[in-house]
Amino acid sequence: MNPNAIRPIAICVFRHDGRILAAEGHEPLTQQRFYRPLGGAIEFGERSADTLVRELQEELGATVTDLHYLGALENVFTYNGQTGHEIVLVYDGAFADPTFYERSQIDGVEDSGVRFRAVWLVLADCRRPAAPPVYPTGLLELLEKSDAETQRTPSSEA
Repeated sequence: MNPNAIRPIAICVFRHDGRILAAEGHEPLTQQRFYRPLGGAIEFGERSADTLVRELQEELGATVTDLHYLGALENVFTYNGQTGHEIVLVYDGAFADPTFYERSQIDGVEDSGVRFRAVWLVLADCRRPAAPPVYPTGLLELLEKSDAETQRTPSSEA
């Protein structure tokens, strides 16, 4: 994390049977477990959708398709005692290889060589008070808004 810098990132929400795919994280100081959809830093001159294609190929060896922009979130947080600030461009997407949806967990590797594990979370369970948080803050509300807009029909808008 670069202190005093705003980091632009893109994340992709993969949904399947009421679940979303998210990487497990661990905050070292608070010992808190958390989750975040997959993605990464947008490189200079790179479009955010291209970031997702690159990141998922590098980290999982996966091809992502059907990317749809859902919105942007501003994420100010503390991790390991340092304040971070991100502008998060959120996309909905799909895996080209359907076997990714059959796996209970998916192992990946960051650019830095750090290994991570992504798991399928039941979206409804993410709202429980005792559930580990899903970041960035506001993501669950953005997904609900997206779902509501998708379910709206022309006759219901009249």
